[in-house]
Amino acid sequence: MNKDAILIWVHTHSDIATVWDAYTNPEHIKNWNAASDEWHCPEATNDLQVGGEFHSTMAARDGSGSFDFCWTYTEIIPHKLIAYTMEDGRKVEVEFQSDEHCTNVIIEFEPETENSKELQQNGWQSILNHFAEYVTTL
Repeated sequence: MNKDAILIWVHTHSDIATVWDAYTNPEHIKNWNAASDEWHCPEATNDLQVGGEFHSTMAARDGSGSFDFCWTYTEIIPHKLIAYTMEDGRKVEVEFQSDEHCTNVIIEFEPETENSKELQQNGWQSILNHFAEYVTTL
């Protein structure tokens, strides 16, 4: 990862199997993949294998806008690591650290140049926080 990469993380009180499934299963992804309550994820598909693709749509609940995310997986170690390259070439690594009852999810990503690093870090962290909140309901 390059020196400008951004690091975010969350701690969950859930086992790795639950966290992994919530993070990778499209039916779960639709429930947490949004930065705020004004947004949602109406569509998600996930071909979780090296060379496979992830696609999702993040949309404003009021219908005022939406945007798509797409990436290609470059490395997968079940329950440990997911690495991928986004459509624009940026690289992302998601690390899962766990013991019997807790799991940390750590994401390191290369920022884009259109928005400030702070805005990107806050947005990605908010999505990850929604993920952690959702996992507690499973």
